[in-house]
Amino acid sequence: MNGPDAASYLDRMVSNEVEALEVGASCEALLLTPKARVIATMVVWRRGADAFLLLTEPGAGERIARELLRSRFAAKCEIALEEHSSVVVLGATELATDRHTLPTLDYGVPAVELVDEEPPDEATLVEEPELERLRILARTPRLGRELDDRVMPAEAGLEERAISFTKGCYPGQEPVARLHYRGHPNRGLRVLALDGHELPAYDAELTLEGKVVGRVTSAAPDPEHGVVALAYVRREVPGDATLELPDRPARQLRL
Repeated sequence: MNGPDAASYLDRMVSNEVEALEVGASCEALLLTPKARVIATMVVWRRGADAFLLLTEPGAGERIARELLRSRFAAKCEIALEEHSSVVVLGATELATDRHTLPTLDYGVPAVELVDEEPPDEATLVEEPELERLRILARTPRLGRELDDRVMPAEAGLEERAISFTKGCYPGQEPVARLHYRGHPNRGLRVLALDGHELPAYDAELTLEGKVVGRVTSAAPDPEHGVVALAYVRREVPGDATLELPDRPARQLRL
């Protein structure tokens, strides 16, 4: 996104304060429906005074561009899709200053994301299953797994990471603020440990004493627990309760 109105327009459309970002800085933000359902997650990177790059999940770029173009009206900015590659470097908080690096909290360990750059020579390749395991243990929601049109940001634990409660209006702000100040989410993301090695199906039901209390959204092999999983579980369920899948128990982990 580029143009003299890029900063002010983007600030009116996403959940976090982006107009105040310094050049080179970044923040997490959400694009929401008017009812505060998650359309897409993104990292907003201010590349210049009037230039922003919105980094998002593969496949979400077209939806973001479409939503921003639809609401642009008279704002003087250009919105276009760009293709970029990125590499996550675990265990690093910063790299050489000439690299395009952005901090990431997705994996629960110090990490940076390199945009259109090769990883350092000393970096060790981490396979996708291990990244997924770390993401699950960090309770980081992912678009298409934990995040879809059924989910509000507070349920996914995104309030602290991607929402400002002091900025101006944006689509979905009213229900987000109402839930934050006057209520609480009825469910939240919890990490589960499952015996065995078979991964549960997406949306597999979790029960407690015969009553459905949640659903599994992601799972990955784990050397200590067999399988770790992310699941939405109702708020009233005790954190030490053992839940049940159709084929095995699911222990809740306190991380």
